[in-house]
Amino acid sequence: TPAPRPCSLNMRFLFPLSGARSAIQVTQSPASLPASLGDTVSITCRASQSVSSYVEWHQQQPGKPPKPLIYFASSLHSGVPSRFKGSGSGTDFTLTISGLQAEDVATYYCQQYNSYPPTVLQASTKTPGEAGV
Repeated sequence: TPAPRPCSLNMRFLFPLSGARSAIQVTQSPASLPASLGDTVSITCRASQSVSSYVEWHQQQPGKPPKPLIYFASSLHSGVPSRFKGSGSGTDFTLTISGLQAEDVATYYCQQYNSYPPTVLQASTKTPGEAGV
């Protein structure tokens, strides 16, 4: 059996909209996640105060617009594969991808929508070629 091919999922910190003094701050970790195809990987998201379950997870593949994956912390959008799972409530949330596939190489980010303003992303993404897949 050939060795799993390496790939990388890329995350970046989330910041409130500029000028918002009391915005809920959201951070994600890790910033970059080396992984191999077939792995199970987890990405965490933490809010500075409780956002109940009002969190969405998005995936942005290279050269494509963001795609919504999960809403209300754990509900899958239509057409999203069951290998994606969201969990958590309050301040701590997790996106888990089971059986990582080549098309999962992307930037992932979470967004709270419990209060205004929502949190927006500052991100950069590696292409699958750069990630080694």
